[in-house]
Amino acid sequence: MIPHRALSFQHRAEADQLRAAVDAGGTAVLSQVLTGTGGTGKTQLAADYARTAWEGGTVDVLVWISASSRQTIMDGYAQAGIEVLAADPSDPQQAAQSFLAWLEPKRGQKPCRWLVVLDNLADLWPPSQHGCTLVTTRRREAALTGEGRRLVHVGMFEPSEAAAYLTAVLTAHGRHEPLSEINALAADLGYLPLALAQAAAYLIDAAITCADYRRWLADRIKKLARLLPEPSALPDDQAVTVAATWSLSIERADKLQPAGLARPMLQLAAMLDPNGIPQTVLTSEPARAHLAAHRAASQREPALVTDEEAAGALRVLHQLTLIDHTPDNPHQAERVHQLVQRATRDTLTSHQRDQLALTATDALIAAWPDIELDTALAQALRANTAALVSHAEDALFQDGAGLNVLFRSGSSLGDSGQATAAIKHYEHMATIAHDRLGADDIYTLGARQELARWRGEAGDAAGAAAAFEQLLADELRLLGPNHHPFMTRANLATYRGRAGDAAGAVAAFEQLLADRERVFGPDHPNTFPTRSDVGNWRGKAGDAAAAAAAHEQLLADELRLLSPDHPWTLITRHDLAFWRGEAGDAAGAAVAFEQLQADQERVFGPDHPKTLTTRHNRAQYQGEAGDAAGAAAAYAELVADTLRVLGPDHPSTLVTRAHLGEWLPKTGDAASAAAVFEQLLPAWERVFGPDHPDTLGIRANLALQRVKASDYAGAATAYEQLLPAQERVYGPDHAQVLTTRAAIAGFRREAGDTSGAVTAFEELLTAQERVLGPVDAHTLLTQNNLTAAYMQAGHTSKALTVLEDLVPRRSASLGPDHPDTLASRAWLAGLLTERGLGRLPGEPSAAWRDAATAVSLVGPHLGAAPELLVPRLRAAYLLAAVTLEVDGQTEAAREYRQRVGQLDACHD
Repeated sequence: MIPHRALSFQHRAEADQLRAAVDAGGTAVLSQVLTGTGGTGKTQLAADYARTAWEGGTVDVLVWISASSRQTIMDGYAQAGIEVLAADPSDPQQAAQSFLAWLEPKRGQKPCRWLVVLDNLADLWPPSQHGCTLVTTRRREAALTGEGRRLVHVGMFEPSEAAAYLTAVLTAHGRHEPLSEINALAADLGYLPLALAQAAAYLIDAAITCADYRRWLADRIKKLARLLPEPSALPDDQAVTVAATWSLSIERADKLQPAGLARPMLQLAAMLDPNGIPQTVLTSEPARAHLAAHRAASQREPALVTDEEAAGALRVLHQLTLIDHTPDNPHQAERVHQLVQRATRDTLTSHQRDQLALTATDALIAAWPDIELDTALAQALRANTAALVSHAEDALFQDGAGLNVLFRSGSSLGDSGQATAAIKHYEHMATIAHDRLGADDIYTLGARQELARWRGEAGDAAGAAAAFEQLLADELRLLGPNHHPFMTRANLATYRGRAGDAAGAVAAFEQLLADRERVFGPDHPNTFPTRSDVGNWRGKAGDAAAAAAAHEQLLADELRLLSPDHPWTLITRHDLAFWRGEAGDAAGAAVAFEQLQADQERVFGPDHPKTLTTRHNRAQYQGEAGDAAGAAAAYAELVADTLRVLGPDHPSTLVTRAHLGEWLPKTGDAASAAAVFEQLLPAWERVFGPDHPDTLGIRANLALQRVKASDYAGAATAYEQLLPAQERVYGPDHAQVLTTRAAIAGFRREAGDTSGAVTAFEELLTAQERVLGPVDAHTLLTQNNLTAAYMQAGHTSKALTVLEDLVPRRSASLGPDHPDTLASRAWLAGLLTERGLGRLPGEPSAAWRDAATAVSLVGPHLGAAPELLVPRLRAAYLLAAVTLEVDGQTEAAREYRQRVGQLDACHD
C-alpha cells in the first residue's frame, strides 16, 4: 500500500530527477535508487512518483514493498503473486517465485508495464531489468549503481523549502509564527524533513511556540525523544520518531567489517563539529584506543585498532548514510547531521559522555600540529573544539582534565591574528575556571595568564601589564616566596616595555636574569631566553649597539653549550643581525639575514614562520642598505608566500603587505603603494579591529601615501577621519593625536584651505602649550606654522604677534643663534620693516619703533647667519633712514644710509 501523501508535501528537485526518463547519455533508466540518511523524505518522494505513475496510467502493475529485510521483500513478492497471478497463498515461496518469473517478458506477448517500489531496501535486488524499479535505501555502496540504474541522492530540505513546509503545516492548524523563528527552528533541526514534521506536530499538540521549542532543544539535559510526539501521535503515518530512525542503521553498521567499531566511532564523532571533522582526529591514537576499548569489551579480546580499521569504520558509517565521509577533503572529512549526533549522545550515560569528551580532547590535541602552517586545518580544529565545549563543557572543567584543548584553541585563535577572539575565549575560560575550579586553581591562573597576554597583543599593553602585575601578586601569595614565577615576571616586563617604559623593562629583565642565574647557574640554557630579552630591551630603550653586543656574547655561549642548528641559536643569530642593522650596519644585517635564511630553510624548511620572518627582515635591511627596488621585489615575493602558507588574515601576511606598501614609494611607485594600503585597511580592521593601534597606523600610512601623491586635500580628509579613533583609543592629549592634528592643519594649508588651517593650528597650539609646554619643539614648530598660515590668510598683524612670542621662546629653548631661532628673527624683522614702511608718512614714530626693533633682532647676530640676516638689517636701516627723512632729521638719516653702504661693502 502506497503511503499517504504527507501534509504540506513539498515539491523538490529530486522529484524532477525521478521523472526524467533517460539519463544524461540518452539511455532509458529502468531502475532508480533514492539514497540518503533516515528522515530525508525518500519514502514520500517514492510515493509521490508511484502515485503519479499510477494515476497517469503509465504503469499496469504497481507493487509497493517494505524492504527492510530479505523476508519482508519475499513476503511482498508472494503477496503480489497471490493478487496478480492468483497464486496459492499456502505456498508463499512458490508465489514469490511465480511473480518474479512473471516479471520477465515473454516472447510473443505484449509486455507488461510494471513498477516495483522497494522502500528502505536492505540487501536483495530484483532480478528483472525489463520493468521499472524504484528503491529507497540508506545504503550507498558501489553495488547500488550499475547499467540501467540511476542513483539519486536525497539530502535535507533547502532552507526555503523547510520554511515553506513549517509555515504550511502551522497555518493548516491555525498557527502563525514569526518567519525569523521559523527559519531559526529549521536551522536548529538541520533542515531534516522528518525532524521538521515531528517538531511541528509536537509544538502544535503541546501548544507551544517555535521559540519555546528552540529553547528546549538547546537544553542539553533534555533528550531528543522528549521533544517529539509519542509514537501514536506521529504525523503522516510515520512509524518511528526521528530519535529512533537511525538505530537500525547503527546496529547494522556495527556488524559490518571492521565489526564493533562503527558505533564507538559515531559516538566520538557525535561530540565534535557536525560541519566537518578532520580525519586525523578520528584516526588519531586516542581515537583508536577508544575504538579498541569498545571492541575488546564486545569481543572479549584486547585488540589494537589500526589506521585502516578506523578509516574502515568511517566508510561503513558512510555506506549507511549515518555520516558523509569525503577523504578528499581531509580537514572536513566527516560530516554528521546534528540530529544524528544528538540522538547518539542521548543514548550515552553521563559517565560515558564525560569519558567521550576527554577522548575527543585528546584526539584533537593529537591532531593539532605544533606549528600551524595549514590555516584551514587550524580553523577546523578550533571549530571542533567549540562544538566539544558546547556538548560537554562541564566534563572539560572537571578537575581541569580537558582544558589543554581549550588553551590550544585559544592560542590558535590569537596566533591566526584573531586577538580579539582570543581575548573573548580566555575571558570565558577564566570565568568558568574561577566558578568551577576556584580563584586559586592552577588552570584559573593559566587562563588569566593567557587573557593578559592577548590583551597586550591586541594593543592594550598597559592593561596587560596591570593584569600581569595582579597575577604575579596572586601567584606569590598562593605559592610562597620559594616559588619562581619566571613566566609571569617576563610577561610583566615585556608589556611594561610595550606600554612605553623600555628602561623599566630593561631593569626588570636584568633582575629576572640575576634570579634565573642564581637558581639555574650562569651557563644553564634556561637563562638564555632571559639574556635575549635583556639585550632586546636594551635596544628598544635606544642602545642598539649594546643589544648587538649582548646577542653576540649570547650566541658564543649557545654555540658552546647547544649546537649551531638549535632553535635558540638560530633565534639569537636573527636578533644579532637585527640589532646590527639598527646600530647602523644595514648592509651587514642584510648579509647576516641571507646566511641565516639558508640555514633556517635547511633546518625548518622554506615555509616555516621563522624562515618567513627572516626573509622579511632581510628585505627590510636590503632596502635600508640602499636597494629599494630589491626590497620591494623581495616583499612582493614574500607576500605571495605568506598568503599561500599562512593565509590572507594572518598577522605576518598583513605586516608583510604593509612593508611592501612602505617600500613601493621609494621605488617611485606611489600609486601602487596607495593601492596596497587601501586594500590592506579592510583586512587589518577585520583581523585586529578598527581601534587597534596598528590599524590606526595603517590608516595613517594610507593618509601619508596621499601626501606622496600630492593629494593634500585627500590627505587632510584621511587624517580628519583618523583623528576621532585616535582620540578614543589614546586620549585627546596623546602624542599621536597631536601629530595627527598637526598633519590636518598642515595639509589643509597645502590644499588651499587657509581658514581651516588657521583654526586647526590655533586649536593645536593651545593644546600643545597645555600638554607639552611653551618651549617644546613641537609647540614651537606649530607657532611657526601658525605664523605662515596667518600670512597666507592675510592676517599680518596676527602673524607678527605670534612671531614676537616665538622668537624669545626659541631663543630660550634652542639658543639665540640656533638656525631656527635666527630664521624666526629674520622673519619677524622683515615683517616689522614692512609694517613700518606702511606707516609712513603719517606715523613716523611708530615706523621708527619698528625699524629699531628689527635692527635689534638681527644686528647682534649678524655673524651667525650673514646671508640670512644682512638683507633684513639692510632693509631695517633703510626704513630708519626714510623715517628720519620724513621727520625732517636729514643728518640722522644720512648716518643710516651710510650704515647701509658700509653693510653692502662688508658683505658684497
